[in-house]
Order: sequence, then C-alpha cells, then structure tokens
Amino acid sequence: MFHLHDMEQRGRQTVRKRTKWVVYMMILVTFWSRASGQVRYSIAEEVKEGTVVGNIAKDLGLEKSTLKERGYRIVYSSTEPPFQVNQNDGILYVNRKIDREEVCDRIKVCVIDLKTVLENPLEVHYVAVEILDVNDHAPSFPESEKMLEIFESALPGARFQLQAARDADSGSLSVQMYKLSHNEHFRLEVKDRGEDRKTPSLVLQKPLDRETVMTHVLLLTATDGGKPPRSGNMTIIVNVSDVNDNPPVFTQDSYRVELKENSPFGTTVIHVNATDMDEGSNGEVLYSFGNDVDARVRGRFDLNPVTGVITVAGAIDFEESGRYEIDIQASDKGAATLTTDKTVVIHIVDVNDNAPEIEVTSFSRALPEDSKPGTTVALISVKDSDSGLNGKVICHIGEGLPFLLTPSLQNNMYSLVTKLLLDREQQSQYNVTIVAKDTGEPSLSSDKTIKIVVSDVNDNSPEFSQNPYTFYISENNNPGASILSVTARDNDEGSNALISYLISRDRGRENLPTSFLNINSDNGDIMALKSFDFETLKTFQFHVVASDSGTPSLSSNVTVNVFILDQNDNAPVILYPVSSNGSAEGVEEIPRNVNAGHLVTKVRAYDADIGYNGWLLFSLQEVTDHSLFGLDRYTGQIRTLRSFTETDEAQHKLLILVKDNGNVSLSATATVIVKLVEPKEAFAASDVKSSSKADEDNHVTFYLMITLGSVSALFLISIIVLIAMQCSKSTDYTSKYLQETNYDGTLCHSIQYRSGDKRYMLVGPRMSIGSTIVPGSHANTLVLPDRRRTSEEVRLF
Repeated sequence: MFHLHDMEQRGRQTVRKRTKWVVYMMILVTFWSRASGQVRYSIAEEVKEGTVVGNIAKDLGLEKSTLKERGYRIVYSSTEPPFQVNQNDGILYVNRKIDREEVCDRIKVCVIDLKTVLENPLEVHYVAVEILDVNDHAPSFPESEKMLEIFESALPGARFQLQAARDADSGSLSVQMYKLSHNEHFRLEVKDRGEDRKTPSLVLQKPLDRETVMTHVLLLTATDGGKPPRSGNMTIIVNVSDVNDNPPVFTQDSYRVELKENSPFGTTVIHVNATDMDEGSNGEVLYSFGNDVDARVRGRFDLNPVTGVITVAGAIDFEESGRYEIDIQASDKGAATLTTDKTVVIHIVDVNDNAPEIEVTSFSRALPEDSKPGTTVALISVKDSDSGLNGKVICHIGEGLPFLLTPSLQNNMYSLVTKLLLDREQQSQYNVTIVAKDTGEPSLSSDKTIKIVVSDVNDNSPEFSQNPYTFYISENNNPGASILSVTARDNDEGSNALISYLISRDRGRENLPTSFLNINSDNGDIMALKSFDFETLKTFQFHVVASDSGTPSLSSNVTVNVFILDQNDNAPVILYPVSSNGSAEGVEEIPRNVNAGHLVTKVRAYDADIGYNGWLLFSLQEVTDHSLFGLDRYTGQIRTLRSFTETDEAQHKLLILVKDNGNVSLSATATVIVKLVEPKEAFAASDVKSSSKADEDNHVTFYLMITLGSVSALFLISIIVLIAMQCSKSTDYTSKYLQETNYDGTLCHSIQYRSGDKRYMLVGPRMSIGSTIVPGSHANTLVLPDRRRTSEEVRLF
C-alpha cells in the first residue's frame, strides 16, 4: 500500500509540471489558430478552476472594450459550462475541474466544442478545446479479491479466464501489462484484444491436491504505461474443490475392548473414529455394520452411524459367546462412495451369573435293600456355563445318609453310591439332595433332590401279633362258624408280604382236636367243624404256620392255646338219696328223742359244669312241718330244729330242690321221708340200715373217686400248660387251688392265673363262700381282691 501511495504523489507532481508546459504552449496554439481561421486550444485534464485556457478576444481579433457591451458569452448545452470567458479581457478560463475520462470516456482525442456569441451585431465564433489525458488513474480490477473454485481433478493446461483490469486513462497510459505472483501450479497468459483490451487467464501447469494444499492465494498486478507507471492489484484465491479420491481412514489400526457380560442397555462399548481427507459430503463419514455381520450380533450391539459409538443393545451373555468380531464400515457421502472396513474385537468378561446345573444322567429308581456298600445308585453330571473360578463346581450331599458322592475320573461327573447296608423295613425311601456350588464371587449354588426307593427283598419272616395265642371259647359253638383268628404281619411288601396260613397237623393222629379245625389261608380265621363240650374237652393246643409268597418263601409258626369255657348245659345230679330204682328218694329213721340240731341226713348232688354253673344251692320245696326240719343251703344237711313231741306225726316228707347258679338255672329234686321211731327200734333199724348203707356208700365213694380223679387230671394238665406259658412269656401266671372253707359235700375246684395286669380264675363247683358274684357278668366272672391294684375285673371266658 505504501508503494501505491508514493506512486500517486509522483503522479500529481507530474501533472503540475505538464500544466505549466501547456500554458507556455498557448502562444503557439494561438498562433496556429489564427492561421487556420479556427480557434483551438489544448488543456490538460484535472487543472484547477480558473486556469487560463487562452485569450479568445485576442485570438479572434475582437476588441476587448466591446466585449462586455456586446455581451460576449459562451453558449453551452449544459447548465454549467466547463469554461467561461472574461468579458473584460476576453480570456477563456476553466470554470470547473474537468475529468477527461468523464467527458470523453476512452476516446483517443477528447475535444470540447464551445460556441461564443457576440451581440450588436450578432457574431458566433467556434472554439475547440482539446482535453489532454493525464495519467491520473491507476489500473483497477472489478474485484479486489477473486475467488476461484477449481476441482483437484483438473488436468494440467486447463485455462481459467480472469476479468481484465480497467484504466480510465487511454492510450499508453492504459493497462499495458499483467504480472502474476510466483506459484508452481499456475502461470499467466494475457490475450491482447486491441483497443487497449488485454485479457489475463490462469493456466494450470501442475495437478492440484486438495488434501495437500486446500487454497492457493495469487496476486495479479496490472500496470499502465505511464511514467512512472501506475498499477493495480487483485488477489486471486483458488479454492481447490474436493474430488472424492480419499477413502475414510480409521484412527487406530485395531480396535479391541473388554465388556462385562450383563452390561445394561445403552452402555458404551467403544468409539470408533475414521477421518476422510476430502471435504464436504466427500469427507463426511458414516458408520455401519459390515455386510457379513449377522442378525444376532446386530441384536446385541448398536452402532451410531454419525458418531461411531458402539453401545449395548441386547443381552450380553458370556455363555452364549465370549468373543465378538464385528466388521465396521466407514463410508463417505461422495457421489462415488468410498468405504473402509475395520474389525472391532469385543472380549466378553465373564461374570458369575450362572448357577451350576445338575443333571442326573443315570438313575436306578428302585434300589434293592440287599445292595452291597459301593453300589452305584446314580451318575450325576454338573456344569456351570461360566468360566474360570466362576465355572468350577463343588458338589456334596447332606449328612446322615447311607450314601456317598464320589467324583469320577471325568471332569464334573460324580457317582452316588451306597455307603451302608440298607433296610427297607426301617426306611423305604430316601430324598437325597445334591448341592452344587461354584467358586465364583459371590458364589452361586443350586440343588436337586432325587428320590431313591429301596425295593423289597424277602428278608423278613411273617410275625404273629401274639406268640403264643390264648383263646377262650364257649362250648356248644356252632359248627362251621369262625371261633378265633390269628394275624401275622410281614414287614416286606408286595408278594413278599402276602401271607397264607395253615394249621400244622400231626399225621396219624386224626382224633386230635385240630382235625376238626379249618383255617382260612388268606385271613387266618379259624373255624370249628364241630361243637366243643367243656365236660369232654377243656383245653387243647395247636400250631399255625404263616408263610409269605416270596422266593424263597419264609415262614414262622405260633402256638395257639384254646381253653373251652363252660356253659350251663348240665343239670345237677342227685347222688344221695337214690332209691333202688334210680329215683332220688330215700327214707331216714331217727329216734323220737333226738335233740334239736340232730343231723337227719345229707343230700349229695353233683353238677358237671363249673363255676357258677356248677355251684349248687339246696332249698326245701315241701315239708310237713316247717318247725321240725331245717336244710343248710350250701351243704345239703338236714337237721332237726327242735325236739319231737308226742303230738308230732311219726312220718314227715321233705322235698329238696337242688339248682345251680347258671344264668338259666338248672335243677333237680330229691325226696327224703323221715320216720320217727322209738329209740329201741331205731337202734335195731340202724344196724340193718348201716349195713345196707355201707354198700350204698361204697358205690357212691367209687363214683366220687372216679369223678374227682378225672377232674384232678384235667386240671393238673391245665396247670402244667399254664406254668409252661408263664415260663415262655414274661406274663405272670400263677396257678393254685383256692382254699376251701365252709363247704362240705359238693365237688368244687378253681384255677387262678394272671396275664399282664389281668387276673383270671376258673371256678369249679366248689368255691369259697366269701367270693362275690358280679351281677350281669358273662359266663363265670369273679372279682377277686388284687394285691397290686385296688380292684379290677377278672374275666372268665
């Protein structure tokens, strides 16, 4: 800029010098005008107002004194002429500053024609004033700064026309040359079109590369022909327009990142970045997944197409995939899209988010109870989808079980084996809980319960509910009806516990009571094929065998003791008195002088039944005089109640009723005729009678001995059986005969025994008068004082 300013100052000085020179030349011009008959002047442009052009009056030969009077003036079409004439001296001077370029734009000879007028008389004179050009304008461009857009793909030799500079001056003072600042890519060519028209053009001489230099700044200078010359400059800015010749380039050679599984949705995984050296849309990069990225990966991750940020878009599970290789494609927006691929490797970091899984690969649901220790029950496989310590699994089972969990040679395989002998009867099934626990932090565990059923083996014999069995049945039972039942239980199951019953019989002994018994093989009910008679059979024993249906079959037997209970099915039998024809009649003679309390006779009777059924009571049904005779209710003794008198009859008839104490009482009667005789007759008769009575007593004694012997033998056997039972069981059995008091004449016996906390008594016809009969009891039931307990009921069956 300082250079241009200096040039303008030098130009002004030159103008002043030339103006002086023009004034000096006026004399020459005037002289030339007169000679030619036309006044013509020359003056430089841009002279100051008032500058003398010439003396028109003198040059036209006019009198100066008449100029004013005749109104000498210049007639000009414009409102204000560029020149004026002085009416006093006729000098033409500059009325205003004249710019040749304004008056005569680009005309080589610039002449202003003036018409001067004189009046009185009217005269018209023509004056021509030539405006001489002065180098007062520097070349100028239409724009001080020119922007050019040139594609970097332009070939060398390409021409780019520029606007020419303009200089208001003309001729040699106009633009004469152009000059371009140094640049290796461009050179300047100027085309001369004549008439001061020179057109500059830029010529590309070396290929452009926008990625190397985006903008070239050139300075174009236009210089005129003045001395000194004046110049003008224009800045040319060449913007190299991008051509999509550069693919995007990722900022890293490789992308590797670690990502924890189960990361929340939206978690930033990695930021990939690519740059494109092109500009505009050619340099805008968009990111996308490669074409071979499958839908599964696209469902797990999301890629922002603008920023290149990869985020979590789905569930990240290490167990599904521990590593992802994702092809990322960076593309620009050029018309011919250029792309670059890069692989992003994502390593998934395992998190302990999977509990161990337990699988029973082989399982014996039914385990025989006789299995030996070490028998394999099940094969267990465990797996944990996690890795490392998170996937290492330790298994165990609960304590107190007859099983062991032993690891196998194969990894994560276990065998469940028996540790002890099993007993199904103690425990038929086991719920074994297998716990698998990994070593992750925090540790996860799972469990699985398997049900092990212990299958039965026939290792248990049937067991009877009692051993031995003791049953009490009443005589006169219905033939074919069930009289008793035995029950056995087998701790095994199924066919091993299916029990059948049979009675053990001795071959060749068909008259035994067991030959009349039959047993239901399914339920153990025993039926009697005939009725039992207590008086014939009081007790018997047999054996029942219970066998299961296992293979081989196991069996056991039990002793069954049966006691026949008496029923009142026998009426009393009169043993005395008995007549010769078998009727129960007798005659007793007593002296008339006997005192009160004299024993007249004793009625003797027998009942085959026992207990209450055999307990006999005597009573007088008929008597001629109730004041004379009395009958003992229990002994059957007939005694006199008072002494006889003379008025008493000589013969008395007594009807005695003998009955038992059964629920339905049975009875018999005996008739005793008492004759009163004088003492001498009685003595003689007593001798005869004693002899006959002796024979009669012998017969009675024989019968009594037989009866007592039979009864004693039967009860001796009963006592032996009871003693044996007492020895075989802890049950307290005692056997003894009751003490007999206040009884004379009636056969009786009793058996007392204990079973557990019960006391039982079998009572024959003879019993203590002090015993108490319980009203409403079944059969023969007595309540006896117990030393251990205050009182309890003892039942007789």
